[in-house]
Amino acid sequence: MIWVDQIIQGILLGGYYALIACGLSLMFGVMRIINLAHGDLAILGVFAVSLIAALTGISPFYALAAAIPLMALLGWALQRWVLERSLRAGPLVPLLATFGLAIVIENLLFEGFGADTRSLAPEIGDLAFDSWMVAGQIYVGYLAVLVFAVAVVLLVGLQLFLKWTALGRAIRATAEDPDTAELVGVNSRAAYAIAAAIAVATTAIAGTFLAMRATFDPYSGPAQLIFAFEAVVIGGVGSLWGTLIGGIILGVAQSVGAQIGPRGFLLTGHIVFLLVLAARLFMSGIDWRAGFSRSLRSSGKGRPL
Repeated sequence: MIWVDQIIQGILLGGYYALIACGLSLMFGVMRIINLAHGDLAILGVFAVSLIAALTGISPFYALAAAIPLMALLGWALQRWVLERSLRAGPLVPLLATFGLAIVIENLLFEGFGADTRSLAPEIGDLAFDSWMVAGQIYVGYLAVLVFAVAVVLLVGLQLFLKWTALGRAIRATAEDPDTAELVGVNSRAAYAIAAAIAVATTAIAGTFLAMRATFDPYSGPAQLIFAFEAVVIGGVGSLWGTLIGGIILGVAQSVGAQIGPRGFLLTGHIVFLLVLAARLFMSGIDWRAGFSRSLRSSGKGRPL
């Protein structure tokens, strides 16, 4: 029964990891950029939510609704003024640009809000700790279920948006080949900017749920980036459904690892990530060798390796 409980809790935890990872996956899938400021943008979003809630006295959920458009605008500006220009200088420059942006965000938040650890749990009342009893000694938290449900709805919504709307198809076409997309009338600059706006807006949602279920401070971003990156790699880079699967696998691994030993929570998740990464690298090596062998056979210049 204990292991069943750990698996259930891990699946629900995976909902949060999928939520924090979906924006990272979307940005890489469309622009081929690994945004190293992704976790810090999530923390910036939750600080915005916290500030709006404190100044107006409204619920964090209403404050989140107000913060999402602001974060989307920030994502649009980030693409237009930073990422778009840095991409012209080569694939390494966007990594350096987002790394620098992460440092700037962390230090600005430290200067503005101090190093105190904060939480939004007191602001949401019983939702922070109430739970259902499923069976026996298995309890499922209201907040954990809400986070998982929001993650599924968000990923389904993004998938439907990309598949069935004209703007979504334009983003997909730009992701495949921006030059060809331009030839058929797609504004690739606008598609990139909208994708970045959506990706950054999702970080505000993830950051807010982080603050409701745990604590945060100006330097909490790098840890969230690691979790998001691991979920994306485990599930498959650029795949929204894979992001959900990767988040669940990571969450279950961490939950089971915590039951094995006190240090197993993070360690087990990292081990699963490394194993999946090694397997992907091994399989890509096999595919490369097979392709090279086929090219030799077709040219008649060698034998299969």
